[in-house]
Amino acid sequence: MVYFAKWKIVLILIVCGLGLVYATPNLLPRETVQSLQTNLPSWMPTSQVNLGLDLQGGSHLLMRVEWEDVLAIRLDSMEDALRQGLRPADIGYTGLGWDETSVGFNLRDMADRDQAVLIAQGIEDQVDVTVSAEGRVSVSLPEEVLLELRSNAVAQSIEIIRRRIDEIGTTEPVIQRQGEERILVQVPGVDPDRVRELIGRTASMTFQLVDHETAVGDARAGRLPPGSELLPSYEVTEDGDPEQYHVVRRRVELSGDNLVDSQPTFQDGQPVVSFRFDAAGARRFAEITTENVGRQFAIVLDGEVISAPVIRTPIIGGSGIIEGGFTVRTATDLALLLRAGALPAELTVLEERSVGPGLGQDSIEAGKIAAAIGFAGVVVFMFVSYGLFGLMANVALILNLALLMAALSALQATLTLPGIAGIVLTVGMAVDANVLIFERIREEIRQGRSPISAIDAGYSRALTTIVDSNVTTLIAAFLLFALGSGPVKGFAVTLSLGIMSSMFTAIMLTRLLVVTWLRQTKPKTIPI
Repeated sequence: MVYFAKWKIVLILIVCGLGLVYATPNLLPRETVQSLQTNLPSWMPTSQVNLGLDLQGGSHLLMRVEWEDVLAIRLDSMEDALRQGLRPADIGYTGLGWDETSVGFNLRDMADRDQAVLIAQGIEDQVDVTVSAEGRVSVSLPEEVLLELRSNAVAQSIEIIRRRIDEIGTTEPVIQRQGEERILVQVPGVDPDRVRELIGRTASMTFQLVDHETAVGDARAGRLPPGSELLPSYEVTEDGDPEQYHVVRRRVELSGDNLVDSQPTFQDGQPVVSFRFDAAGARRFAEITTENVGRQFAIVLDGEVISAPVIRTPIIGGSGIIEGGFTVRTATDLALLLRAGALPAELTVLEERSVGPGLGQDSIEAGKIAAAIGFAGVVVFMFVSYGLFGLMANVALILNLALLMAALSALQATLTLPGIAGIVLTVGMAVDANVLIFERIREEIRQGRSPISAIDAGYSRALTTIVDSNVTTLIAAFLLFALGSGPVKGFAVTLSLGIMSSMFTAIMLTRLLVVTWLRQTKPKTIPI
């Protein structure tokens, strides 16, 4: 154990050197590091440890996915399919409509019962059809279909939220499912109002033709023809009321599902949003604009008319511009929402908390004080107890912390308050291996061994105990990471990295320092 191959020495020096280099950016202000990232080559280590929600502040939102909206759309589609199926079959019915989970209608003639049941069974792959004695035909979705519908709505909402949050450029957001229909969103360093604006909107965009035959005044008075609807404009007055209303056809000519890109840009000095369709959307867009030259084409987002330009000429390029009195921020946010896609259902905020950066800074300062006190206590204890050998262990402890911070920076891990606790715990545990080795060397010296023999026996015989104790702790940390929630995971990550770095510094680095001192001084006694 007192022999070191040259390649081992080189490897230890390289690892320690890289650790110091990768840990150095954490000592600089974030503004300086951001400047270096733009000026230095990409391969240079300029990453810092990301701070979690509890350290740098940010937003905490717990939301419910209103999946009943998806169910309503499904039932509405089933109702329309029934209507389309019953009319050609010349089956008389009344009271066609849907309630919470089923669609139903009343038969006028029970002789049409069997044919009506066949039509009802054909509107969906999985439906339950029942007929009451009074002739009421009910078509309902099975429980497993409802559960799948809810699960898919939540899963799709999580994916859309993740895309929208990633567009902001924030690091390490927490977006996870809670229960059957709730989503937890934690975004460090972002204002809660902005997060709510970005993820709270459904962002369902449609293109619909304006109804020129119906006056807005008649529509507002309730004289609205079938197939048309009255929608408010996106722009509002100082009182919060829509600036104007538009009567548009209910039929959706083109949906936002065909969008492949949208970007904020400027036209005549005003912020606008450019958009581009896929091949199928471009063809449909060209057909609509060719057939409706001279008519207004409403661009509708979440039930509000953003813009209703007049189609001057056919648009065959598959791209266009949305104007709506935007500011730079609203144009950027709208482009972001359209790129990320529409939510399948509305999100209701159940709980909202914001952590101010001041509270986060207090947590950082408290963590620094705790780490400094723990570090100072360990350093003093090791030096008083083991003298020169304790000083070597303290040097290894400093490099151990550097390796830990370097690993967190390289992995772009998020440091939370429990993570700081893991670092503080690592400081105490980092010298455990050295204590075991040094105590073993003392025992060998008491038995009359020479310095070289005592050091060799101390390292070789303590190695098994060191590995056993650290592997046991490492297994516990892995279980915490696998089974724990966000803060527990942060503690497990720092603890795991700390254990691995402390084993390296104790078994390799400290031993290299001791062996180098032993070869250089060739002492007759060991000052331990």
